[in-house]
Amino acid sequence: MAASSGSASAADSDLKDLNSVGSDMGSSTIQYSMVLEHLIGDKRAAKDLNPGVMGGLPVPAKSDEQKMIERGMESCAFKSVLACVGGFVLGGAFGVFTAGIDTNVGFDPKDPLRTPTAREVLKDMGQRGMSYAKNFAIVGAMFSCTECIIESHRGKSDWKNAVYSGCVTGGVIGFRAGLKAGVLGCGGFAAFSAAIEYYLR
Repeated sequence: MAASSGSASAADSDLKDLNSVGSDMGSSTIQYSMVLEHLIGDKRAAKDLNPGVMGGLPVPAKSDEQKMIERGMESCAFKSVLACVGGFVLGGAFGVFTAGIDTNVGFDPKDPLRTPTAREVLKDMGQRGMSYAKNFAIVGAMFSCTECIIESHRGKSDWKNAVYSGCVTGGVIGFRAGLKAGVLGCGGFAAFSAAIEYYLR
């Protein structure tokens, strides 16, 4: 009788030990999953890498004004205006240069034997430079604006953006002279943009 009671108490103690081990394993599994959620799961907190901690120079936090200026400089409107101004300056310089090496600048077609004056030559150079400047400004603004819009829509920054933008710009400019000129302008600008991107990258 005593032996049977002793065996029953021993079985009860073993059962309690198994239950405690199972509960410990369950709690450890739950804790492990919670740790994983905080390390690589949805509960992981985003941390800013501080260069000062990593051995580099510390960078102060950006103010709201600085962030607003950065957003403005990254906008399509600012890029278009910048490209327009750059194209105007470059086109004006190119027009003045081509007018300077042209031997027919300032000559009157009605009286080709008359030598033009310096004022007439400068006036002709200025008109040609202004014409080139306007054309370059329009092309630069259109190309930059379309490239920025395409890049924002695609969400990628690669050579295809420049090719698509070149095709749109060339097609719009050439379409004023007809459908065939628009197709040729699209292909020509796209090929030129692809060559420039290949050279730069």
